[in-house]
Amino acid sequence: MLAFFIPGMGSMGYILMVLLPSMALSGGAAWLVKSRFNKYSKVPSQKGYTGQQAAQKLLDAAGISDVRIVRVDGSLTDHYNPTNKTLALSTPVFDQTSIAAIGVATHEAGHAIQHATSYAALGWRSMLVPTANIGSKFGRYGMMIGLAFMGGGSVFGQWVFVAGAALFSLLCLFQFITLPVEFNASNRAKQLVVEAGIVSPMEREGIDKVLNAAAMTYVASFVSSMLTLLYFLYRAGFLGGRR
Repeated sequence: MLAFFIPGMGSMGYILMVLLPSMALSGGAAWLVKSRFNKYSKVPSQKGYTGQQAAQKLLDAAGISDVRIVRVDGSLTDHYNPTNKTLALSTPVFDQTSIAAIGVATHEAGHAIQHATSYAALGWRSMLVPTANIGSKFGRYGMMIGLAFMGGGSVFGQWVFVAGAALFSLLCLFQFITLPVEFNASNRAKQLVVEAGIVSPMEREGIDKVLNAAAMTYVASFVSSMLTLLYFLYRAGFLGGRR
Protein backbone atom coordinates (compact mmCIF):
# COMPACT_ATOMS: atom_id res chain seq x y z
CA MET A 1 0.00 0.00 0.00
CA LEU A 2 1.34 3.43 -1.01
CA ALA A 3 0.68 4.85 2.44
CA PHE A 4 3.61 2.98 3.89
CA PHE A 5 6.01 4.63 1.41
CA ILE A 6 5.09 8.14 2.53
CA PRO A 7 6.78 9.49 5.66
CA GLY A 8 4.45 9.24 8.61
CA MET A 9 1.79 7.22 6.83
CA GLY A 10 3.13 3.92 8.09
CA SER A 11 3.03 5.18 11.64
CA MET A 12 1.41 3.52 14.60
CA GLY A 13 -1.26 6.21 14.39
CA TYR A 14 -2.41 4.99 10.97
CA ILE A 15 -2.44 1.40 12.16
CA LEU A 16 -4.38 2.19 15.33
CA MET A 17 -6.75 4.79 13.88
CA VAL A 18 -7.57 3.25 10.50
CA LEU A 19 -6.10 -0.13 9.66
CA LEU A 20 -6.97 -2.18 12.75
CA PRO A 21 -10.48 -0.74 13.28
CA SER A 22 -11.29 -1.20 9.58
CA MET A 23 -10.05 -4.79 9.58
CA ALA A 24 -12.00 -5.55 12.75
CA LEU A 25 -15.22 -4.01 11.42
CA SER A 26 -15.05 -5.52 7.94
CA GLY A 27 -13.86 -8.90 9.16
CA GLY A 28 -16.43 -9.05 11.93
CA ALA A 29 -19.29 -8.09 9.62
CA ALA A 30 -18.22 -10.61 6.97
CA TRP A 31 -17.95 -13.36 9.57
CA LEU A 32 -21.37 -12.52 10.99
CA VAL A 33 -23.03 -12.63 7.57
CA LYS A 34 -21.43 -15.93 6.64
CA SER A 35 -22.18 -17.44 10.04
CA ARG A 36 -25.85 -16.51 10.06
CA PHE A 37 -26.39 -17.38 6.41
CA ASN A 38 -24.87 -20.81 6.96
CA LYS A 39 -26.93 -21.34 10.11
CA TYR A 40 -30.27 -20.40 8.58
CA SER A 41 -29.47 -22.12 5.30
CA LYS A 42 -30.03 -25.30 7.27
CA VAL A 43 -33.46 -24.18 8.50
CA PRO A 44 -36.17 -25.02 5.94
CA SER A 45 -39.22 -22.81 5.69
CA GLN A 46 -42.49 -24.42 6.71
CA LYS A 47 -44.35 -23.54 3.51
CA GLY A 48 -41.50 -24.55 1.22
CA TYR A 49 -41.09 -21.45 -0.91
CA THR A 50 -37.79 -21.24 -2.76
CA GLY A 51 -35.92 -17.97 -2.85
CA GLN A 52 -37.03 -17.41 -6.45
CA GLN A 53 -40.67 -18.12 -5.62
CA ALA A 54 -40.59 -15.85 -2.57
CA ALA A 55 -39.13 -12.97 -4.55
CA GLN A 56 -41.64 -13.48 -7.35
CA LYS A 57 -44.53 -13.53 -4.88
CA LEU A 58 -43.49 -10.13 -3.48
CA LEU A 59 -43.13 -8.68 -6.97
CA ASP A 60 -46.57 -10.00 -7.95
CA ALA A 61 -48.12 -8.60 -4.76
CA ALA A 62 -46.60 -5.19 -5.59
CA GLY A 63 -47.96 -5.33 -9.14
CA ILE A 64 -44.48 -5.46 -10.68
CA SER A 65 -44.44 -7.46 -13.91
CA ASP A 66 -41.39 -6.08 -15.74
CA VAL A 67 -38.63 -7.44 -13.46
CA ARG A 68 -36.87 -10.66 -14.48
CA ILE A 69 -35.53 -13.02 -11.82
CA VAL A 70 -32.39 -14.77 -13.03
CA ARG A 71 -29.77 -17.07 -11.62
CA VAL A 72 -26.22 -15.80 -11.06
CA ASP A 73 -23.05 -17.71 -10.20
CA GLY A 74 -21.34 -17.48 -6.82
CA SER A 75 -22.47 -17.26 -3.23
CA LEU A 76 -24.04 -14.13 -1.74
CA THR A 77 -23.71 -12.44 -5.14
CA ASP A 78 -27.41 -11.59 -5.14
CA HIS A 79 -28.35 -8.12 -6.39
CA TYR A 80 -30.96 -6.02 -8.16
CA ASN A 81 -29.96 -4.11 -11.29
CA PRO A 82 -32.27 -1.11 -11.84
CA THR A 83 -30.75 -0.46 -15.28
CA ASN A 84 -32.21 -3.59 -16.88
CA LYS A 85 -34.68 -4.45 -14.10
CA THR A 86 -33.06 -7.77 -13.35
CA LEU A 87 -33.16 -9.46 -9.96
CA ALA A 88 -30.20 -11.84 -9.80
CA LEU A 89 -30.18 -14.63 -7.22
CA SER A 90 -27.23 -16.90 -6.52
CA THR A 91 -27.68 -20.65 -6.69
CA PRO A 92 -27.72 -21.10 -2.88
CA VAL A 93 -30.67 -18.68 -2.83
CA PHE A 94 -32.52 -19.29 -6.11
CA ASP A 95 -33.49 -22.94 -5.57
CA GLN A 96 -33.35 -23.31 -1.80
CA THR A 97 -36.31 -23.26 0.57
CA SER A 98 -34.35 -22.16 3.61
CA ILE A 99 -35.05 -19.15 5.82
CA ALA A 100 -31.72 -17.64 4.72
CA ALA A 101 -32.56 -18.00 1.03
CA ILE A 102 -35.97 -16.43 1.46
CA GLY A 103 -34.50 -13.55 3.47
CA VAL A 104 -31.87 -12.70 0.86
CA ALA A 105 -34.25 -13.10 -2.08
CA THR A 106 -36.97 -10.93 -0.60
CA HIS A 107 -34.41 -8.28 0.36
CA GLU A 108 -33.49 -7.99 -3.32
CA ALA A 109 -37.18 -7.91 -4.18
CA GLY A 110 -37.36 -5.00 -1.74
CA HIS A 111 -34.91 -3.12 -3.97
CA ALA A 112 -37.08 -3.81 -7.01
CA ILE A 113 -40.09 -2.45 -5.12
CA GLN A 114 -38.05 0.63 -4.17
CA HIS A 115 -37.28 1.18 -7.84
CA ALA A 116 -40.89 0.73 -8.90
CA THR A 117 -42.12 3.18 -6.25
CA SER A 118 -39.37 5.75 -6.98
CA TYR A 119 -37.79 5.51 -3.55
CA ALA A 120 -35.73 8.72 -3.39
CA ALA A 121 -32.58 7.38 -1.73
CA LEU A 122 -32.25 4.66 -4.38
CA GLY A 123 -32.33 7.30 -7.09
CA TRP A 124 -29.70 9.39 -5.32
CA ARG A 125 -27.46 6.35 -4.93
CA SER A 126 -27.80 5.48 -8.62
CA MET A 127 -26.79 9.02 -9.60
CA LEU A 128 -23.69 8.82 -7.40
CA VAL A 129 -22.42 5.50 -8.79
CA PRO A 130 -20.09 7.02 -11.46
CA THR A 131 -18.51 9.54 -9.08
CA ALA A 132 -18.26 6.96 -6.30
CA ASN A 133 -16.34 4.65 -8.64
CA ILE A 134 -13.91 7.45 -9.47
CA GLY A 135 -13.57 8.32 -5.79
CA SER A 136 -12.80 4.74 -4.81
CA LYS A 137 -10.12 4.42 -7.51
CA PHE A 138 -8.39 7.79 -7.28
CA GLY A 139 -9.44 9.57 -4.10
CA ARG A 140 -7.16 7.77 -1.67
CA TYR A 141 -4.16 8.00 -3.99
CA GLY A 142 -4.80 11.69 -4.58
CA MET A 143 -4.67 12.31 -0.85
CA MET A 144 -1.50 10.24 -0.49
CA ILE A 145 0.32 11.99 -3.33
CA GLY A 146 -0.88 15.41 -2.24
CA LEU A 147 0.24 14.79 1.33
CA ALA A 148 3.69 13.75 0.13
CA PHE A 149 4.16 17.05 -1.73
CA MET A 150 2.62 19.09 1.08
CA GLY A 151 5.54 18.11 3.28
CA GLY A 152 7.59 20.73 1.47
CA GLY A 153 4.89 23.37 1.60
CA SER A 154 3.89 22.81 -2.04
CA VAL A 155 0.71 24.55 -3.21
CA PHE A 156 0.46 21.89 -5.90
CA GLY A 157 0.41 19.25 -3.17
CA GLN A 158 -2.40 21.06 -1.39
CA TRP A 159 -4.52 21.17 -4.53
CA VAL A 160 -3.89 17.50 -5.27
CA PHE A 161 -4.77 16.59 -1.69
CA VAL A 162 -8.00 18.61 -1.73
CA ALA A 163 -8.99 17.06 -5.06
CA GLY A 164 -8.31 13.58 -3.70
CA ALA A 165 -10.24 14.32 -0.50
CA ALA A 166 -13.19 15.63 -2.51
CA LEU A 167 -13.27 12.49 -4.66
CA PHE A 168 -13.00 10.23 -1.63
CA SER A 169 -15.78 12.22 0.07
CA LEU A 170 -18.06 11.30 -2.83
CA LEU A 171 -17.39 7.64 -2.07
CA CYS A 172 -18.25 8.26 1.58
CA LEU A 173 -21.44 10.05 0.55
CA PHE A 174 -22.40 7.13 -1.69
CA GLN A 175 -21.84 4.68 1.15
CA PHE A 176 -23.83 6.88 3.53
CA ILE A 177 -26.82 7.03 1.18
CA THR A 178 -26.53 3.27 0.69
CA LEU A 179 -27.39 2.73 4.36
CA PRO A 180 -31.05 3.84 4.22
CA VAL A 181 -31.44 2.05 0.88
CA GLU A 182 -30.29 -1.25 2.35
CA PHE A 183 -32.10 -0.90 5.66
CA ASN A 184 -35.32 0.06 3.90
CA ALA A 185 -35.12 -2.92 1.54
CA SER A 186 -34.60 -5.23 4.52
CA ASN A 187 -37.48 -3.68 6.46
CA ARG A 188 -39.77 -4.13 3.47
CA ALA A 189 -38.73 -7.77 3.18
CA LYS A 190 -39.22 -8.46 6.90
CA GLN A 191 -42.74 -7.06 6.81
CA LEU A 192 -43.89 -8.39 3.45
CA VAL A 193 -42.74 -12.00 3.88
CA VAL A 194 -45.20 -12.36 6.74
CA GLU A 195 -47.99 -10.37 5.11
CA ALA A 196 -47.66 -12.43 1.92
CA GLY A 197 -47.80 -15.68 3.88
CA ILE A 198 -44.35 -16.79 2.77
CA VAL A 199 -43.17 -17.43 6.34
CA SER A 200 -44.81 -17.44 9.74
CA PRO A 201 -44.20 -14.68 12.31
CA MET A 202 -42.00 -17.10 14.28
CA GLU A 203 -39.86 -17.85 11.22
CA ARG A 204 -39.30 -14.16 10.66
CA GLU A 205 -36.81 -14.11 13.53
CA GLY A 206 -34.29 -15.98 11.40
CA ILE A 207 -34.85 -13.67 8.43
CA ASP A 208 -34.31 -10.67 10.71
CA LYS A 209 -30.98 -12.05 11.89
CA VAL A 210 -29.73 -12.79 8.38
CA LEU A 211 -30.70 -9.38 7.02
CA ASN A 212 -29.45 -7.47 10.06
CA ALA A 213 -26.07 -9.13 9.68
CA ALA A 214 -25.95 -8.26 5.97
CA ALA A 215 -26.74 -4.63 6.77
CA MET A 216 -23.73 -4.45 9.07
CA THR A 217 -21.40 -4.97 6.11
CA TYR A 218 -22.57 -1.65 4.68
CA VAL A 219 -22.16 0.07 8.04
CA ALA A 220 -18.63 -1.34 8.31
CA SER A 221 -17.70 -0.09 4.83
CA PHE A 222 -18.97 3.41 5.56
CA VAL A 223 -17.23 3.64 8.93
CA SER A 224 -13.95 2.35 7.46
CA SER A 225 -14.06 4.92 4.67
CA MET A 226 -14.84 7.73 7.11
CA LEU A 227 -11.93 6.70 9.33
CA THR A 228 -9.65 6.84 6.30
CA LEU A 229 -10.90 10.28 5.24
CA LEU A 230 -10.69 11.75 8.75
CA TYR A 231 -7.19 10.37 9.24
CA PHE A 232 -5.88 11.93 6.03
CA LEU A 233 -7.58 15.25 6.82
CA TYR A 234 -5.93 15.17 10.24
CA ARG A 235 -2.52 14.38 8.76
CA ALA A 236 -2.92 17.26 6.31
CA GLY A 237 -3.68 19.70 9.09
CA PHE A 238 -7.33 20.28 8.24
CA LEU A 239 -8.51 18.81 11.53
CA GLY A 240 -5.81 20.15 13.81
CA GLY A 241 -3.09 17.65 12.90
CA ARG A 242 0.40 18.47 11.68
CA ARG A 243 1.32 18.37 8.01
